[in-house]
Amino acid sequence: MTSTLRPAVTAETEKRPGRWAALAVLILAVLLVAVDATVLGLATPYISEDLKPSGTQLLWIGDVYSFVIAGLLVSMGSLGDRIGRKKLLLVGATAFGLISVLNAYATTPELMILARALLGVAGATLMPATLALIRNLFHDPRERSLAIGIWGATASAGTAVGPVAGGFLLEHFWWGSVFLINLPVMVVLVVVGSRLLPESKNPNPGPWDLPSVVLSLVGVIGVVYAVKEAAAHGLSAQPAAAGLLGAAALYSFVRRQLTLPAPLLDVRLFRNRGFSGAVLADLFTVLGLSGLVFFLSQYLQLVQGRGPFEAGLAEIPAAVGAVAAGLVAGTVARRLSVRVVVSGGLAAVGLALGTLTLLSQSTGYPLLGAALLVVGVGAGFSFTVTADVILSSVPKEQAGAASAVSETAYELGAALGIALLGSVVTGVYAGFTGPAGTPAEAHDSLGGAVEAAKDLPAHASETMLNAARESFVDGLTLASGAGAVVLLATAAAAWFLLRGQKLEA
Repeated sequence: MTSTLRPAVTAETEKRPGRWAALAVLILAVLLVAVDATVLGLATPYISEDLKPSGTQLLWIGDVYSFVIAGLLVSMGSLGDRIGRKKLLLVGATAFGLISVLNAYATTPELMILARALLGVAGATLMPATLALIRNLFHDPRERSLAIGIWGATASAGTAVGPVAGGFLLEHFWWGSVFLINLPVMVVLVVVGSRLLPESKNPNPGPWDLPSVVLSLVGVIGVVYAVKEAAAHGLSAQPAAAGLLGAAALYSFVRRQLTLPAPLLDVRLFRNRGFSGAVLADLFTVLGLSGLVFFLSQYLQLVQGRGPFEAGLAEIPAAVGAVAAGLVAGTVARRLSVRVVVSGGLAAVGLALGTLTLLSQSTGYPLLGAALLVVGVGAGFSFTVTADVILSSVPKEQAGAASAVSETAYELGAALGIALLGSVVTGVYAGFTGPAGTPAEAHDSLGGAVEAAKDLPAHASETMLNAARESFVDGLTLASGAGAVVLLATAAAAWFLLRGQKLEA
């Protein structure tokens, strides 16, 4: 499809000078977003102790960033196509740095929730802009595949750097320090990016349709909120109403895009089987992995007794595998095929999750480390190739909107996975049987049980913690098994949906 829509390029534009230096700037933004997405989980216990949020406020502190970023990704990707991706990236990066300071020095739960929401607005400008700029920097398909591999590898590395750096900072400084590490990266990105990055945008973009922006924001947030609330507390009037409102808004959004001469998102892209297959593969892969990713840090710290820094180090094999696979994924996909690499990678992740159903409180690290390495390799192959398929399925003028669809699938998958598989873990955990005198808050979360144990006699404390940890591990293994089923089913679906799909030669 791309070859017929993309204008002819000269040898000079095929090999744009300074493109690799510009890529180095772009991956700084990717690294920043990836690190920020992982450090909050480690900092949550410290934020709870300092700001004393209610249970509902704590959930919003954790969720509102992903809600806002998921709701705005398509709109921001389309905005970058219109006003310029470099301009949007630099403005968003500056805002991300400044709002990080507000996060670091928040003094009330309400201010923290507001700061996280604003950070989501800024974050929504970064990832689509970076991937769209790669599409316009690298016209040579093989170079673009390598650039996307480096982009994805940096995101994976950031998920490893986040827990390690966050764990180190939390052991030596106050919790706000995990947000202040964004500032030096932002300064370098803005100063160097303003010099090295070329501007690119759609030459005939049409107006930025504000009603479409509102519909997409209301639609995504309404649906995600409804799923998360229903999974956590059961279906009731409030989440049902939010879900219906969200579904109606998304339906109206699609109808409106089909009538606009210059839509915010060209929904006809989904008629391309390769594009749709790649987006669905991303969504369900992240959904299946989210239960493990979200609760793994708690398992390492609260079940196996590792410190934050050691827990961060324990998660590194997944990032190492993803980095290695991402760098060679394009080459392997051309030598074999897109569907072999994507389906094979997803099947490997599914089998690795299946082995984690064998976890216990005393499981040795070799099994966990090996499983995480396989998860990283499989995910690295899959995510890198699907990103390449999505970008090469559209004209470069629509690269921002297409990139945003990919990122929205990722965010939706994470939100839905945490809601659905997270409810499996918490549902199993809440049913543990503790000794007489076990307080009710111990059944809310494993962290609550650890805190409650401090007020119990030694024998009762040990008995309760053993029961709580065993129940938590039972929930985690069940969620891993469910994730394995999702990944294997997604691998099978990708085999059919990506049939005949090839990366550009």
